[in-house]
Amino acid sequence: MMDETINLAPSSPVSSYNEWDPLEEVILGTPLGSHFAAWRGINDYTVPYGEWVIAEAKVGGGGMPYPVEMVDAACKAVYELERILINEGVRVRHVEKMDYSKAFHTPAWGVTSGFGSANPRDPFLVIGTEIIETPMADRSRYFEAWAYRQLFKEYFRAGAKWTAAPKPMLTDELFKTVEEMIVDGQQTGFVLTEFEPVFDAADFVRCGRDIFGQLSNATNRFGVEWLQRHIGDGYRIHLVKNNSPEAIHIDTTFMPIAEGKIIYNPEWINPNELPAILKSWDVIPAPQPIPNTDPLKLVSEWISINFLSLDGERIIVAKDQTNLIALLKDHGMKPIPIDFDAYYPFLGAIHCATLDIRRRGELKSYF
Repeated sequence: MMDETINLAPSSPVSSYNEWDPLEEVILGTPLGSHFAAWRGINDYTVPYGEWVIAEAKVGGGGMPYPVEMVDAACKAVYELERILINEGVRVRHVEKMDYSKAFHTPAWGVTSGFGSANPRDPFLVIGTEIIETPMADRSRYFEAWAYRQLFKEYFRAGAKWTAAPKPMLTDELFKTVEEMIVDGQQTGFVLTEFEPVFDAADFVRCGRDIFGQLSNATNRFGVEWLQRHIGDGYRIHLVKNNSPEAIHIDTTFMPIAEGKIIYNPEWINPNELPAILKSWDVIPAPQPIPNTDPLKLVSEWISINFLSLDGERIIVAKDQTNLIALLKDHGMKPIPIDFDAYYPFLGAIHCATLDIRRRGELKSYF
């Protein structure tokens, strides 16, 4: 019998431990092929109740392709982001083109279409040399990882670790009913139960050995527990309390900008409730956002802090957020402004539209 040795590559093309070390390689999302979400089970509760249906009508209905003019405008924004990244010395990688118009089914449920590949920050969490495919709770995004398979196979063959969390069933037991969620016209909390572990990668930000996350309409406590057990004792997950019942994704709420500096959303976070470990850091309240021009009005105005740090000094930030730009400059940053409002109908911004693959730095403890 032939003896075969499995190649255990000594290095990895994937290596990213925090949100601010010098960025060397990134995957960039695309609005091409996107369809408006066919399933509203989560999305109904990430905006004031009833507003999702209004936005849905503007694009022609759930499961329909986005209007051509919206796609073209978003493409222009992402091309400009790519230009900036390349000019700043970052290698940009692209996802495969996918057909999101196709319906798909499990034994328990079905949807008429997928969503898209606009926001790689949501389904994938890079911790060190490992890519983790997350168990997302959104039925419309169940097969979104397919668009990234060629890239991930390449990274794996070159030495990266590649893991997929348990694929969730997403049966009705995972979601509270409308009657449980809406009481006297008010939303009572997050829509997820603890039926099985689910989480979006965008509900976590990395600060070396310490990872900050939140519970939300996309992430339950079971999911956080699964992630902590998977990454092991070398890392600690700290939960940040988000006081908005519409919470989804921490990168509109709590964003590291450099070693020792974090910006937070003062509307949704009480600084006295932040993890005690942050007392040694400069915790900065974000300024009031400048209203954006999103025609669907589905992203929070606090998408303003959904920026991308290139090295703890250079920060790519929405150019209309002049208050935030001034604040960043006051704290020694060098903002790089970009017009990105046209991307917002695709439920993401600068941080969402990118996935760090490699940052130049090592695993450290900062606390």
